[in-house]
Amino acid sequence: MKMSDPKIKDATLVELSAMSRDLRQEMFNLKVQKASSQLEKPMRLRHLRKDIARVETRISQLRKRAA
Repeated sequence: MKMSDPKIKDATLVELSAMSRDLRQEMFNLKVQKASSQLEKPMRLRHLRKDIARVETRISQLRKRAA
């Protein structure tokens, strides 16, 4: 998911918050799998971390514009 991805670019603040929550939940689940040595795709953690940062950045941009 890139910042130019329409999912992030065109989403509302509420949608972005829900997306962030879902990504964080998935990150938690993957961390649990990693701790129990059941993680199949370790690169997914890195991608999730970057996706969360992209979503949070967009949330900050929307809040700054609204203020």
